[in-house]
This record gives sequence, C-alpha cells and structure tokens, in this order.
Amino acid sequence: MKRTTIKDVAERAGVSTAAVSYVLNGREHKVSGDTLAKIQEAISELNYIPDYSARSLASKRSSLIGVVIPQTEDQKRLLLENPFYSDLICGIESELRQHGYHMLISGVDKGQSYLDLTMQRNLDGAVIMGIYQESFYDELKKVDIPIVLIDSYINDDHFKKIRIDDELGGYLATRHLIENGHVNIGLVTGMIRKDGVVEKRYLGYKRALQEANLFYDHDLVFEGQVSYEYGLEAGKQIAARGGGMTAAFVTSDMMAFGVINGLRQQGLQVPDDISVIGFDDISLAGIFHPNLTTVHQDIKARGIAAAKHLIEVLDGKENLDQGVTLQPISVIERETVRRMNEGKGV
Repeated sequence: MKRTTIKDVAERAGVSTAAVSYVLNGREHKVSGDTLAKIQEAISELNYIPDYSARSLASKRSSLIGVVIPQTEDQKRLLLENPFYSDLICGIESELRQHGYHMLISGVDKGQSYLDLTMQRNLDGAVIMGIYQESFYDELKKVDIPIVLIDSYINDDHFKKIRIDDELGGYLATRHLIENGHVNIGLVTGMIRKDGVVEKRYLGYKRALQEANLFYDHDLVFEGQVSYEYGLEAGKQIAARGGGMTAAFVTSDMMAFGVINGLRQQGLQVPDDISVIGFDDISLAGIFHPNLTTVHQDIKARGIAAAKHLIEVLDGKENLDQGVTLQPISVIERETVRRMNEGKGV
C-alpha cells in the first residue's frame, strides 16, 4: 500500500506543497483560513500521517526529548513502579506535547553510553532524573543538546537543575515529629550519595535534631534502596531493635508505605506504637491506610519546569539561570503521626 505523501495532500487540497508544509510544522499563520481548512480536510480524507523521520532529516530536528529514569540498584528495572516518577513524566510529557515534541524514556545500564543513544536517536534535548557517577555527566557534556537535571545537586553550570529545597524538606519533616513530642527519631532513607536529594534530606534531619538539642544516633539511620521492598525490611528491623524509638522520618512515600506494613507484620501499629512521616505526597499518600503524613512537593510542576526550559532553549531564548528551586514545600498532616503524651513507642 503506497504511503500518502505531502504532495498528495497538496494536490487533493489544490494548494502548494509549501502551504501544506507550513501547516504540518505549526506555522498555520502563513496560510489563509480557507487554505488551512482545505489542507485539514485533505489530511483527514487521505488519512495522512507525517513522516517524522523525513522531517527530522530536513530540519535537523527530531522533535524527540530523551528522559532518563533511575534504575533499581541491581539494574533490572526502571523505578516507574514509584508514582513519583510517573507524576514527573506526566508533567514533562504534557508540556512537550503542547509544543509538538515527543518523549523517549530509557534507563542507563552500567557501561552503556548515553552519548551513543543520543546520536542514534538524534535527540533534541534530555531530562536526566537522579544522581549518577561523575563519568556519566562528563559524557553528557560531549552531547551538543540542552540537558536538564532533576534531583541532582552537582556543582556544574553546564546543566540546568530543577529541584526543591530538599534540605528544608528533611528539616520540616523531622521538626514536625519533634513538635509532636518525639525525641528518639529514626531515619529510613535511600543510599546517602554526594550531590543527591537523599543527602540533602539527611542533612535536614540532622539539622532539626541539632536545633532541638537531640542526640544524633547513627544506629537509628536505616539506609538502603528507595523502594517499597526496602521500606518493608526497614520496618521489620525497626520493630526488632526496640530501644524506645517512637518515630521515623522516611525520605520517600513508597518507602514509608513499606515501613508501615513492615511494622504491622511485626504486630506494631502506626501511629499508636510508632509515628511515620514520608516525603513527596504522591497520589497514594491520601489513599493508603492509614493516610500518610508527608512533605508535599508539586511533582508535576517540576516536570513541566524541566520541559519548559528545554523548549525555551530550543526556541533560541537565552536562559542564564542554571538552577531553579521550586516552592513551596510543606508538611501535610494526616493520620500517621501522633502527639506524644502517653504510650511507650518501640
């Protein structure tokens, strides 16, 4: 079956191929309203589908934005099971689609060159989520496309960074527990890596303890993979250790769900036996039982901000600001933190 071409559309509409090209490339203002209607009718009648590969070769643009999602520690799967990343992607995709761009989602295997992928796919730009080895960022600098980092604090002006004040978020979460009378407060977190969000939230936790003159006990820090499964294991470990711990700040909501269920499997209840506060305020936080008290951030807005920056650069608009910190963040009080006035804790 012969593929319908732009020439076929032009002949059916009785217009020039240039006029059809204007319409297909979002430049409808170049043609009259009558011409636009004829072209749209011809496209519909012929069921014309633009050849994006050909358009990419002609314009040297692919209209394709790469999005790199972190993988699990064992590199077996992307972390898309975490709604945090789904919400980020929703924000990115919605903004890109409004401006005629498409999205390619991938992970980065150990030893894989993202430079190769970029060249093969002719990407116009990229959004990189999470924190990676320094060599990965060195490689990205060789790619002549705009790149935005999400959840990275690397000190390198080559990249645009979209983030929240994660240190403040960790501080607010821990202070909320302190204000409710808790003094033996644990931390359940991902691997604390330099220049990552986990490190910032960890520092916020320590600052709140120090400000309240509370002792920082490294034995109360449970560090592992950012996943429900690790949270479940950490909850069991907290239940087994005892020692008077009455609350835990968990640096992601998905881990917090695991912690709560891990405690529950060991016969402990949240918040009666131990209080839990999460971070992110993903959509499930208000549905999970008990409803999760957590630090709220506008996740979709971060995705939208990342996409907007790429589009501005691709449109030739100069943007010298290399860091954007989105506000506000706040504690959303629900059902998993109780005020300490009686009871024993773990």
